[in-house]
Amino acid sequence: MAIINRIGDFTAEMTEWRHWMHQHPELGFECHETAAFVAEKLRAFGVDELHEGIAESGLVAIINGQGEGPTIGLRADMDALPITEETGADYASVVEGKMHACGHDGHTSMLLGAAKYLAETRNFTGRVALIFQPAEEGGGGARVMCEEGIIERFDISSVYALHNATELPLGMFATTPGPMMAAVDDFDIHVRGSGGHGAAPQMTKDPLIAAVGLVQAIQTIVSRNHATTDDLVVSVTQIHSGSADNIIPDTAYINGTVRSFDKGVQAMVIARLEALCKGHALAYDVDIELKYNKGYPPTINHPAETEKAVQVAQEIAGEDGVDGDTLRGMWSEDFAYMLEKCPGAYLNLGQDTPISVHHPAYDFNDEILPIGASFFARLVERLQPAK
Repeated sequence: MAIINRIGDFTAEMTEWRHWMHQHPELGFECHETAAFVAEKLRAFGVDELHEGIAESGLVAIINGQGEGPTIGLRADMDALPITEETGADYASVVEGKMHACGHDGHTSMLLGAAKYLAETRNFTGRVALIFQPAEEGGGGARVMCEEGIIERFDISSVYALHNATELPLGMFATTPGPMMAAVDDFDIHVRGSGGHGAAPQMTKDPLIAAVGLVQAIQTIVSRNHATTDDLVVSVTQIHSGSADNIIPDTAYINGTVRSFDKGVQAMVIARLEALCKGHALAYDVDIELKYNKGYPPTINHPAETEKAVQVAQEIAGEDGVDGDTLRGMWSEDFAYMLEKCPGAYLNLGQDTPISVHHPAYDFNDEILPIGASFFARLVERLQPAK
């Protein structure tokens, strides 16, 4: 693994930073303590500009290179998850019910490592914008930072991000041009009938029977309404109704998720859900209300920028250590909003651990800290070489 020697020298520091953040997790946009910690480090590194309070607790730091040139953006997420930690680590979360179960503490530490190196060496032209983002886990912090104008304000011409991947070999990079992760939506369906005694169903309008029929029909959207070449997931994940064995309830509730890559496929799903709800309301003589909630858009890498990132990753991990045409996944990532605003690419970095993210026993693998930091730093140096 060809990590940058200078970055290798302060791997222990990056590990200390990561462990401190792991002990002090924060949720959503409320990453104020984390942001203060990051800001303190960035000032000590000698960044040229530090802009705080973006999307409530986000930061953008600017490091100037040698002479004129474009601005490359590097993004790391900072927020944690509402999970009680079960790692048993010496540096386990000290905040009840919160933990870094997705590795954002590691992502932030890698970008801080790259920041320290780039501020020391400045072996590039133009500028680098270091983006420390809150609220990736459902809050859409990237969307808010874009709405607050960071791309235009800092004249960012391309943007890149890394995420740890537990299932990949240690130090292996994986990405792909085009769609890499799905749009994620959800839906709420409220079925309203007229309840009564379970011994006299003929005197009721049973919402449970309507809900069961509707759930079965929803499963046909994937099997009968979309082309097999278009990746799509429609999963019903909740059904709630009833209170006793002899009572037919008044209402039933259905909830689920939709994962897609194409806006046309997304529109088809919405139309089919609306039609199925309308038809089942008529068939079962109940009222059915559908609320469809659009979430993060698909994460779509730009081909030219993806190829550049692959070349840099190969410099770090070797040709065999980079999969530049990996299978796209049905996960979601709000970095998608930044990729909608400007060219860039998103990559996964393998950490080879048996426990997946979003699990109470998950932990970031500190061995990949210098690998990710070296990738970020080398990306800047190769894409904007000093003259």
